[in-house]
Amino acid sequence: MTVSAPTEPMLPPRRRPWGILVLVAVVLVVVGYLAFSSIGSALVYYLTPTELLDRGEAAVGETVRLGGLVEAGSVSGPATDLRFVVTDGENGIEVHSTVAPTRSFREGSGAVVEGALGADGVFEATQVIVKHDENYEVPASGAQPSDRVFYPGDEP
Repeated sequence: MTVSAPTEPMLPPRRRPWGILVLVAVVLVVVGYLAFSSIGSALVYYLTPTELLDRGEAAVGETVRLGGLVEAGSVSGPATDLRFVVTDGENGIEVHSTVAPTRSFREGSGAVVEGALGADGVFEATQVIVKHDENYEVPASGAQPSDRVFYPGDEP
């Protein structure tokens, strides 16, 4: 019987960390892409009335979002044929909407409207997005919260 010398355990070949680094880099790029593409689709970009008017004739007929404050005293008509002015404090643009806005729509509140500026200077809105107040106010004792919007001329 022959006795052989003890053999050393086989060690795995030395791996370079390049494979792991490339894998980590690919994962980071994918996660970054998903994060930024999701954020980009959640943001609402809009033009102010001044920015839209600065475009001149090129703005006519172009579908854009227009944002600003609903000018006090400018709201008229029923909810399905509403007219109001959106202002940025410097310029204002009359808006016409046949789409009823949300219940939080009121004069002096922020609004973003999507649509196109007509050749007559009236912005025809296909969508009205109203900025809501994040501060909740409890109704007075015994009062019920309102579930309808009152427009000028409506009886509360």
